[in-house]
Order: sequence, then structure tokens, then C-alpha cells
Amino acid sequence: MHNSSADSQIFPTPLTHLDSEGQAQMVDVSTKAPTVRRAVAAGRVRMLPETLAAIASGNAPKGDVLGTARLAGIMAAKQTAQLIPLCHPLPLQKVEVQLVPDPELPGYKIRAEVRTKAETGVEMEALTAVSVAALTLYDMAKALEKSMQIEDIHLVSKTGGKSGDYSRSEEQH
Repeated sequence: MHNSSADSQIFPTPLTHLDSEGQAQMVDVSTKAPTVRRAVAAGRVRMLPETLAAIASGNAPKGDVLGTARLAGIMAAKQTAQLIPLCHPLPLQKVEVQLVPDPELPGYKIRAEVRTKAETGVEMEALTAVSVAALTLYDMAKALEKSMQIEDIHLVSKTGGKSGDYSRSEEQH
């Protein structure tokens, strides 16, 4: 794999998931000390006001949309290493998924927080939790509306680790 000057401006340090021949590899974290890691991700599902009202009132044909989506997000965070090829399996100490109605959207804002004490971070677990919670909300409510949109899944913040803390700035919204 060649590394042009443009590549070095985009990626100031070498990509850790590629070996010397450019092949994908799982990063060796065995020499790193476990530290407390936390990541928060967010996203949203946009829908018609009538769909939002039906979900909020518990009138979806498949049952408890929000409870099912919350549990799916938690379960997904715990399965991230099975879904994303180069993710490390991690002991998760906390996974919290929130689905909050937003009439102005209209739809639901989804937020996931994941914590661990490990050698690597939990950003992918938080992003996976939001993604699968959104997909499950869609699946549970698609009989009401097939035009719902899953939008803006992103990392909000992360703490811990060698790369330091990160918090998404307002300009990135």
C-alpha cells in the first residue's frame, strides 16, 4: 500500500488496523493497561407525527416498540465483536439505551452510553447500540409507516485511552 503526502495529511499517524502489507489486522492491545472507557453515541428516527403518536400511546401492531428497541440496542452492544470484524470482545460494565420522543423532529432521538474497564475503547459498541435500536424501532413500527428515516448516527463523546477524550463540537452537527 502506498502512502502519498495527501494520505499523510488525512491520516497523520499510520492506520493501526493495517499491517505492513496493507492487510486488515486486529490491533494487538495485550501490552496496554486496562483503563476506564466510556463512549456515548446518538442518532434519530424521523417519522410522521401520526406514527410518533401511535408509538407513544402503545398502539403499534407489534407491541412494545420502545422497550424492544431498547433491549435490542443493549444486546447489540454486547455482540459488537461478532458483527464488526476487527473489534475486540470487551467486558461491558454498563450499556444504557434511551429513546426519547421529539415532536419537533418528529420522531425519536436515540442515545447509548457504554462503559468498560479494558485495553481498548467502546465507541463501536455505543454506535452499534444506537444503530440496532434504530433498526428495531423501524422494524417494530414499519406496519404504521414504511417511510421512516434513520438519521445522523454519530459518536457524541468518548473518554479514556491513549488517544484522549473526544467530544463532538457543535459545528459538526
